[in-house]
Amino acid sequence: MGRDNGTAVTEFILLGFSRFVSLRGPLFWGVLCIYLVTLLGNSLIVVLTLADPALRSPMYYLLRHFSLVEILYTTTIVPRMLADLRSSRPAIPLASCFTQLYFFALFGIAECCLLTAMAYDRYAAICRPLHYTTLMNSRACAGLVGASYLMGVVTGTTHSVCIFTLPYNGANTIHHFLCDILPVLRLTTGSTFWGEVGDITITTAFIVVPFLLIMASYACIVGTILGVATSQGRQKVFSTCSSHLFVVMLFFGTATVAYMRPEAGSSPNTDQIIAFFYTVVTPMLNPFVYTLRNREVTGAMKRVISRYLRSP
Repeated sequence: MGRDNGTAVTEFILLGFSRFVSLRGPLFWGVLCIYLVTLLGNSLIVVLTLADPALRSPMYYLLRHFSLVEILYTTTIVPRMLADLRSSRPAIPLASCFTQLYFFALFGIAECCLLTAMAYDRYAAICRPLHYTTLMNSRACAGLVGASYLMGVVTGTTHSVCIFTLPYNGANTIHHFLCDILPVLRLTTGSTFWGEVGDITITTAFIVVPFLLIMASYACIVGTILGVATSQGRQKVFSTCSSHLFVVMLFFGTATVAYMRPEAGSSPNTDQIIAFFYTVVTPMLNPFVYTLRNREVTGAMKRVISRYLRSP
């Protein structure tokens, strides 16, 4: 961009929703309620998959890590957002902005990879049932989870270092409620070429490619389901992956709209609404999808509650 507008920036102002003064109170309590439901719901899934022997399969091992990442992902954003809604000057130091962007990218990419791993698990269970125990043994599951976290660490480190080694002088107002990649890049007084190239590369590698892999898995699954003789059998097979497919559509749908639409067609308010949905609302929906639509999880919940009530 090549402009130099004064002294070096030491903090950013997260404008966020602070302009809507009359809505700050209702927004604060609404976001707080959503956050608490997210924490309780995803924590419940983590506890159930650890406490109930019936939920020790690879599918629930991956779900446990996905729920854990959902907790960490939303915790990277929401507490800061709540504090800013109560503040008259929502400032964030450069170091804190770096940290938020790092963990936001880390956990966001880890979620993409875990959703892909969960799709592979469903593919192995439905399309390769005779080889399932070999394909999804404990070592393979640990490898998939470890690779998901590793991809998140690499992405978070690359993005954060590339963006925060750029010079920032003069303007320091971010028209967003979090330190996201593009809103921060817009404020730099240096060249944004490598930052934009990195953003396109990461978007392609960790949104487009995982989504295509998931769709390929489900294409194989649909082919297998259509080969099942009875409609009751087809329904039973599909029910094992419907919850995951719903979460995939929610997650990748909002991510695609947020990061793959033309820059010319975006506005700060629209960007914030989309970001609010995928950082605050979507993590809350995950527990409802996997508990209300899953008999094994609801059964485990009843058993754990019953065991707790019977204990002296």
